[in-house]
Amino acid sequence: MIWSAIGAILMALGVMLGAFGAHALKERLDAYSMDVYQKAVFYHFIHALGILIVATLFRAGALTESACTTVCALLVAGIVLFSGSLYLLAITGTRGLGAVTPFGGLAFIAAWLLLAYHLLRTAPK
Repeated sequence: MIWSAIGAILMALGVMLGAFGAHALKERLDAYSMDVYQKAVFYHFIHALGILIVATLFRAGALTESACTTVCALLVAGIVLFSGSLYLLAITGTRGLGAVTPFGGLAFIAAWLLLAYHLLRTAPK
């Protein structure tokens, strides 16, 4: 399934962006901006790992393909909106980007709640 590959690629990207922040940005960002950047990397990793887990649940038969696709798409949207806006905020200092971040957070929340719903709905009785 493509979601496993997307999750793996996003994990690799998380490592690259984390290393970039730790080495290339260390001297360029103030403490606040570095904290924002590190938060972006953390949430990026957690939710990329979530994509791998959701894809595995699909392969194990615990989720339908439709449920897997919807949950993974929401997780990707969350990474792009939440972590992406924080990466840009940290690097550019453009505070207006912070207005995008909550939409990414909502995508994360929706993904996890939708996953719970589908897992409870298909749980053995």
